[in-house]
Amino acid sequence: MIGLVAPAKLTWFLEITGVRANGYHELRSEMVTLDFADRLTLEPDGDYLRLSEENPDVPLDETNLVARALRLVGRRAGVTIEKVIPPGGGLGGGSADAGAVLRWAGGVSVEEALTLGGDVPFCQLGGRALVEGVGEKLTPLSFEKRDVTLMMPSFSVGTRRCYEAYDELVANGARPTGRNHLEMAACVVEPRLARTLEWLRGEYARGVELCGSGSAMFLEGRLDSGAVQWDVAGPEGTVRFRQTTTTPR
Repeated sequence: MIGLVAPAKLTWFLEITGVRANGYHELRSEMVTLDFADRLTLEPDGDYLRLSEENPDVPLDETNLVARALRLVGRRAGVTIEKVIPPGGGLGGGSADAGAVLRWAGGVSVEEALTLGGDVPFCQLGGRALVEGVGEKLTPLSFEKRDVTLMMPSFSVGTRRCYEAYDELVANGARPTGRNHLEMAACVVEPRLARTLEWLRGEYARGVELCGSGSAMFLEGRLDSGAVQWDVAGPEGTVRFRQTTTTPR
């Protein structure tokens, strides 16, 4: 058995700089990996994909990014995923898992990794990087240890729908700005996110930001709590808090 660590991806800031003719959005973003990770157990002679605990939001068919990553590198393995990163949270859970498999297999080119998704090239690299284009332009940056408090609600936001909403907002004259250009669109797609974000900023700090397309949020720094993880009743259900740090890989 082989154990792999698949660190979550945190989008420190996210700017949308344009839209290509094929509809893909060009970004400029700083991404970092966190000490908050899924764990994969590989059996090199196996041929299965399963979860350590049931999760209806994680497909276990050929569309799963782990299965697609194995096909990309021409490898076969039985894989058990211990899912910690919430699906649909904007923390790159599936991409992180794929990146871990690619590293295990010796890595692939940025262009090949991109066929699995825009976050996969960075998740294969890990650490800290400036990410541009549709995810294929990576400029590694020196590691900076940063404390981070994650805030994860019980609902998710679909990335594709979020980008569609962004395009609709822009077509209607809106000009999303700020640290995360997707925040306005994500709050349109999921009104519970808008209410939760407003509540967190009022209760804790104005600096609470959205992780990618959401639904997870984060605050730079740690809250005054001795705990690493705890739950809080928010306006739209439970919000799970997790204090963590950035990682060099």
